Amino acid sequence: MLPSQHRLRRRSEFEIVYSRGRRFQSRYLALRAYRDTKSPLRIGITVSLKVSKRAVIRNRIRRQIRAVLRQCLSQLDQCWQLVISVRPGADACSYWQLEQELKTLLTDAEVLHGD
Repeated sequence: MLPSQHRLRRRSEFEIVYSRGRRFQSRYLALRAYRDTKSPLRIGITVSLKVSKRAVIRNRIRRQIRAVLRQCLSQLDQCWQLVISVRPGADACSYWQLEQELKTLLTDAEVLHGD
């Protein structure tokens, strides 16, 4: 799990990021990034039923993304609100593919610094 201060929880928080954030896409992931200098880094992850009908698979993908985020949490710029959406087809991805795509998206959005 991500620390609670780094999680988006309410629908209204997600809607702010969706409406004001910049959009970045890769083959299996989409990222919405909203720079908010008043709050700390906060992240939300969405995996729809279009990815897989099975909750086990959706939860596995969510856990893998959280694991990648935990590894690079100290390298992330601390004034962003992020929503990571998983796109259909990601259920066939390995952990390493998801990690590479997520790090590429975070770098493109200028949220991830260093390596």
